[in-house]
Amino acid sequence: MGDEEEDQTKKKGSALPIWGNQQTMNINNLVVTNILSSPYFKNELFKIKTFHEVIDEIYYKVDHLEPWEKGSRKIRGQVGMCGGVRGVGTGGIVSSTFCLLFKLFTLKLTQKQVYSLINHTDSAYIRALGFMFIRYCQHPNTYWEWFEPYLEDDEEIDPKAGGGCTMTLGQMVRSFLLKPDWYGTLFPRIPVPIFKEIEAGLKELNLNDDRKVYANDEEPRERPNEVEEAAPPPQRGKEGEPCFGEAEKYAALKREERKTHSDGEGRHKDRDGHTSRKRSKERSNDHSRNRSQDRAGGRSSDHRDRHRDRSRDRPRKSSPRDRDRRRSRDRSPRKRSPQERSRKRSRSRDRRR
Repeated sequence: MGDEEEDQTKKKGSALPIWGNQQTMNINNLVVTNILSSPYFKNELFKIKTFHEVIDEIYYKVDHLEPWEKGSRKIRGQVGMCGGVRGVGTGGIVSSTFCLLFKLFTLKLTQKQVYSLINHTDSAYIRALGFMFIRYCQHPNTYWEWFEPYLEDDEEIDPKAGGGCTMTLGQMVRSFLLKPDWYGTLFPRIPVPIFKEIEAGLKELNLNDDRKVYANDEEPRERPNEVEEAAPPPQRGKEGEPCFGEAEKYAALKREERKTHSDGEGRHKDRDGHTSRKRSKERSNDHSRNRSQDRAGGRSSDHRDRHRDRSRDRPRKSSPRDRDRRRSRDRSPRKRSPQERSRKRSRSRDRRR
């Protein structure tokens, strides 16, 4: 009994650390909810306790890698709370693939067990679930260490429910590194610095594009070493589709050209607009100055001349002030001559006598 407890302690101590959410394995909450409520997970997988039993179950039960069984998730035409993002009430039947993937998560796998998954020889789907386990719950810093030896693995697999999308495990691993989603569900986000390092590593191996439909395709595609100043047209693949990364670079260069062109036009328009506004302001000032001069000078003098000519032609009307002045002049005593004054004095003397 003591030896069993010691073995379990060693196993727990060597379990791989889980990155991210410790309860959901970083899987979409809707998928996790359907897994935990699935009769297959609650009844059948609950009885399985060992790692090798889970591998046997994967061998017999897994035939695709989608999160939902074919035809069980119908969300077309539904909006609001029952839309595609929320998925309330329309989760469908969760696939046995994701139920077994979550079962692996509950077993607290060790590094040795994960290596046995991705190197298994019985089924490509056992290997695929090992790669998915790494992609969902291991730290992005370790992705390159895990996936680099399998980037050109040529074992074929069909991940689509119902078939019709055959690819190699190497192509699937590259899609895990380069694409953020997988059949309608999202992988954990890779930080940008780590993603750039992964892209650089793929570029060194000449695997950073979709030039290979399968990993053993030997026909190389021409790839420019550097981006020229004049944006070249994106290179095309066998079926006329642009190579991975070329369309993005071409679009980025086009955006830069349009931005530079629009900035130059904006500066030119601002300069021209400032000059035209300045000229129009000067013209308006000159016009207003001329109008004021016309009012104060020529027009006012002409008006005064016409008024003076009219006043000469017709008799002038006496104003009330003139009439008052005339009356006061009449009432004031008239000045008399010296003779009249002497005559008046002599009369006044005669009267006194």
